[in-house]
Amino acid sequence: MRLIADGTTAASRAVLMNELETDDGYAFELERPLFLAVGDRIGFEDGNLVVARASGERLRPGGSWATRCRLGYRRPGVSAPASASF
Repeated sequence: MRLIADGTTAASRAVLMNELETDDGYAFELERPLFLAVGDRIGFEDGNLVVARASGERLRPGGSWATRCRLGYRRPGVSAPASASF
């Protein structure tokens, strides 16, 4: 599911998450899974995740940033050529 972490866009459905991956190859890995309810908003302040509940409560779940390295998109069911090296 794609979530917008701008601090103002509310979640459209409930979701259990354990990490948030950015479009530019980084991920914020939560210390433990977090339940995001409908209407909750997520954002980042000083590099840390902030969850603003619909009730007004603010949470700062623990976690850390990681870098994601990818070789690129591969369609499911397509095997790598015999000459490919990883």
